[in-house]
Amino acid sequence: MASSPEKVPVLLLKTVSTPTDAYEDIFSTPRDSFSFEPTFVPVLQHKFEDDGMQQFEKLLRERRINKNSDSAYGGLIFTSQRAVEAFSKLVDEYKGDEDWPHLQDIPIYSVGPATTRALKAIPQTPPLQVFGEHTGNGDALAQFILEHYGEWYKYRSTKPPLLFLVGEQRRDIIPKTLMDENLPDNQRIAVTETVVYGTGVMESFPRDFADVLQKTATRQSRWVVVFSPTGCDSMLKGLGMLDDETGKVAKGIQGNPATYIATIGPTTRNYLKRAFDYEPNVCAEKPSPEGVWHGITEFMKGLR
Repeated sequence: MASSPEKVPVLLLKTVSTPTDAYEDIFSTPRDSFSFEPTFVPVLQHKFEDDGMQQFEKLLRERRINKNSDSAYGGLIFTSQRAVEAFSKLVDEYKGDEDWPHLQDIPIYSVGPATTRALKAIPQTPPLQVFGEHTGNGDALAQFILEHYGEWYKYRSTKPPLLFLVGEQRRDIIPKTLMDENLPDNQRIAVTETVVYGTGVMESFPRDFADVLQKTATRQSRWVVVFSPTGCDSMLKGLGMLDDETGKVAKGIQGNPATYIATIGPTTRNYLKRAFDYEPNVCAEKPSPEGVWHGITEFMKGLR
């Protein structure tokens, strides 16, 4: 296969992670005759929610999250890096006691590799016990928790509740699955969702996105990678794909240059289909840099 003479722009609608970003690494490195040019366009603006942070802080300070029978919660769930950042912020504020935040004896559940890496970077002696990295999505994580948490507290007829740290916008599949009324009493797990951060579209996004689109307007093709339903409306408007009357994506629009859209996973893909009647070109099978790269390159092979 001949190498492409021109790098294909990949517009990543996210804030670049520090100190390194795995998406930048994988899309900056030519591989298997594919050569990309990644650009980050931040979409989301996050802020910590005081009420939720104070509730969580109180639970940690009073050591109410542990394996004892009188605990308020027997484990934690994280499905976003932002929730981990909120947790990390509280850990940093009160560090000094070497056992803080006193969570050595409970399971902590994480939906994927990025969230797991962020959790494992939080200093704790001994380290936090993090499980679920392999699951990749909320559906699979919920099923894993039912089995793993059930075994962890197998001697309890009623499992202790789990604390799920979330943002304002989230799916409810995990609480629904764990608290399903059809489950036997000794398998059902109560879940409390505590909102520790909020999310909105950055005011600068439409302008920033327009600038990047203009800079890549002379290319033969380009990709836009979407990581969240937040910002989809602004993205589609920026691409000129929305019908003003219906608010849906106008049929037959490809644009010049050809602009292809990939999503990090099914949540964002389903949102685009439901809200805008639009099927993205690629939905990553795994919500990871490798998964997105693989989805895009497989699609591009079909264009050759």
